[in-house]
Amino acid sequence: VQLVESGGGLVQAGGSLRLSCAVSVFSASGWTFDDYAIGWFRQAPGKEREEVACISLSDDSTYYADSVKGRFTISRDNAKNTVYLQMNNLKPEDTAVYYCATDWPYGSTCPATQYDYWGQGTQVTVSS
Repeated sequence: VQLVESGGGLVQAGGSLRLSCAVSVFSASGWTFDDYAIGWFRQAPGKEREEVACISLSDDSTYYADSVKGRFTISRDNAKNTVYLQMNNLKPEDTAVYYCATDWPYGSTCPATQYDYWGQGTQVTVSS
């Protein structure tokens, strides 16, 4: 299992960024991009890790934290085995390292409860 995030950077408040999570899961049936959930998390210095969004690749159910509802959108591109997090109207409090993770092989609907595989993270900094 491999997850690779990209798309972080520095943006002014009110701006937008799109994060990408390239997903590689090889199961007994081969490469798969279904039957599991992908979550986006963030962690700011001195704060606990927070799950901000989740998408279930089996039924397309989604979850958003209250702090990002209406501003962030999670989506998938099956052709690219990639999950995106579109972040609009960014605020300084959105500054954090953002991680994607998968609950493979459990395959829960969102929000999932057990994520065993994580990407390396990408920094998002929002200036005021």
